Amino acid sequence: MRWLWVVALVAPACSAPHNGTVGSTGDGDNGDRGPCTPQHGPLGTEVLLPCPGGAAEWRRGDTVLGMSPAPGLALPNASLTHEGHYSCHHPVTGETWATICLRLGYPPPPPAIECWASSYPQAVNCSWGLSPDPLLDTDFVVTYRHGADAGECAATGPRSCSFGDLQVFSLTPYELNVTARNALGAASATLPFLLENVIKPDPPEALRVSPIPGEPQKLLLEWSPPSSWPFPEYFPLQYRIRYSRDNDSVPTTVGPYEMTSHILTDLEPGSLHHIQVAAKDVTDSGEFSAWSPPASGTPWVGL
Repeated sequence: MRWLWVVALVAPACSAPHNGTVGSTGDGDNGDRGPCTPQHGPLGTEVLLPCPGGAAEWRRGDTVLGMSPAPGLALPNASLTHEGHYSCHHPVTGETWATICLRLGYPPPPPAIECWASSYPQAVNCSWGLSPDPLLDTDFVVTYRHGADAGECAATGPRSCSFGDLQVFSLTPYELNVTARNALGAASATLPFLLENVIKPDPPEALRVSPIPGEPQKLLLEWSPPSSWPFPEYFPLQYRIRYSRDNDSVPTTVGPYEMTSHILTDLEPGSLHHIQVAAKDVTDSGEFSAWSPPASGTPWVGL
């Protein structure tokens, strides 16, 4: 069975405009005027607001824009300043024929997808972005496939998801498909990947830097594997270390090492040093994590 999930960014049918100015007139719009028919249009084009009664008087909020013939009010080169609440009226009696809430934006572009496995082999995390931003409420339909199997990518945020039940060491690529949909159109993108190629642990944790008594040029470093890495005894990590003296803009990188401790040697006596650690799967699959938050220490200074 194929599972889908949809994230809907919902706005009221008639929402306040981004900017309260009527594009060519400069008159204000007092915002939401009650129930209205939503209409969406692409930015930078001519947008036609239809009126069912023929030639009509148009208003934006309390501001009279003037008369417009059938089929409606044309807004050339529509910009965000044109968004808002419009109404058309009988030119004599003022009877309201239609009310429209105008929202402007773009059809969604193909999503840019990124996937990584920070809790290998339990789950894969994915996220995506839209550039340019469509500026309109957008839904996402997300599925993943592995061979003949398809599954749900459970939402972890408005533009992110996660899925598990992974087949370790499989030579069949996974595929994540994201379809973005809004009132102006839809676009899809698919990211194929081998599981081992997207392994990226979170940074190591609890980095500690300690002087070693009697050793004025050494520092002891100790840290823990990232807590999101579920089985370090079965899927061990390797680590690299980056360090620099205080006010030194050029760091030194050493490693990789497979232990969760290391002694830095040949350091400048009495100097404060700043250290960070990064982790990677010991088989060299995937990529290194981001650097851990820095920790600092000074080698032992004798009395």
